[in-house]
Amino acid sequence: MPESWARPPVPRLPGTGRPPRLHDTATGERLCSAPDDVIARLYVCGITPYDATHIGHASTYLAFDTLQRVWLDAGLEVHYAQNITDVDDPLLERAEATGVPWRELADQQIDLFRGDMTALRILPPQDYVAVTEVIDEIADAVAVLLERGTAYRVPTPGTADGGAETDDVYFDIASAARTSPWRIGEESNLDRAEMLTLSAERGGDPDREGKRDALDPLLWRAAREGEPSWESVLGRGRPGWHIECSVIALKHLGHDFTVQGGGADLIFPHHDLSAGHAAALSGHPLAKVFSHAGLVAYQGEKMSKSLGNLVLVSELLQRGVPAPAIRLALLAHHYRDEWEWTQEGLDRALRRLDAWRSIRSKADGTSALDVLDQVRDRLADDLDTPGALAAIDAAAASGVDDPTLIRAIADALLGVAL
Repeated sequence: MPESWARPPVPRLPGTGRPPRLHDTATGERLCSAPDDVIARLYVCGITPYDATHIGHASTYLAFDTLQRVWLDAGLEVHYAQNITDVDDPLLERAEATGVPWRELADQQIDLFRGDMTALRILPPQDYVAVTEVIDEIADAVAVLLERGTAYRVPTPGTADGGAETDDVYFDIASAARTSPWRIGEESNLDRAEMLTLSAERGGDPDREGKRDALDPLLWRAAREGEPSWESVLGRGRPGWHIECSVIALKHLGHDFTVQGGGADLIFPHHDLSAGHAAALSGHPLAKVFSHAGLVAYQGEKMSKSLGNLVLVSELLQRGVPAPAIRLALLAHHYRDEWEWTQEGLDRALRRLDAWRSIRSKADGTSALDVLDQVRDRLADDLDTPGALAAIDAAAASGVDDPTLIRAIADALLGVAL
């Protein structure tokens, strides 16, 4: 299993906070994120390692870093797992386009991502799992789905029918709906036409001949010439996209875990279908709360690898931008909002960082304990980081009776080291 990154210290604060109420994508309601016991279990989908780490990535991981910090402040333990999609079509396409071997490209980008997460003081996962480390386990899970009739084989183009080891394997969404506590669209709340459009845009193949339903997703891709593949109980091949997260999450967190997180572009098809795979395997829902971070734009378009309009964390750091200022620029936006990265926003964050670092001690100033209560209250309300920043802004403007506690609040709950 790959190493994650160094864990930053998290100061202890007076008293105890409370678990936040989080917006649940599936129901549209705010649900309590308290676990059934003292361990909050979190899964956040990791990177496909090319063009890492852009500000959109950082915004997502910072959102769920904030969630971890609020849980810890509430006296909970946190078990956090994250995958790395270190073999997939986009990575292979980038490797071919750049002439860099796919494994070398993946390793370079994973190292860069770890460095960025360390600089931003993001709390690391306890389980940081590369897909290529669990090929056998994923293949075994697909074999179980085949045996149960919730998966089926489709002959690979160019091969004769009936050669099991050269067949692709697909998930049968209709069968899964009959036999497990899951229905397609339950998380995303999209209609079929919307799902078909997004499937075509986000890695699906709705026009593939031989599928029982256009929305059935690929579970296992039989080996193709020139592509990496592994020997398994299914023959040579590699996993489809969604099944990797289902298997990794079930292995490390179990079913019905506390929160499934990721960017809003993962709601469909990735999270909807990985929840379906997990339910078909376990007989239980994947998670209690499905939480998604809004997408970040740049230069008028959603920041994306395909468009190339990326602002990279590593480049900001190389320019001398302090990592706490990058965090503050991201925290100034509610995690579910869609917003645009601008130099003006970064400049505001730099001014805020200076103001917080210059906070004055004033005997009759604002009570730092009152500020702590305000910050806790805001973060308990669906991780309202703009409200939390405003509480510390007011304290910085007026002076406080205990600047040391304010610094600890900023560090423990917002990850901003002053």
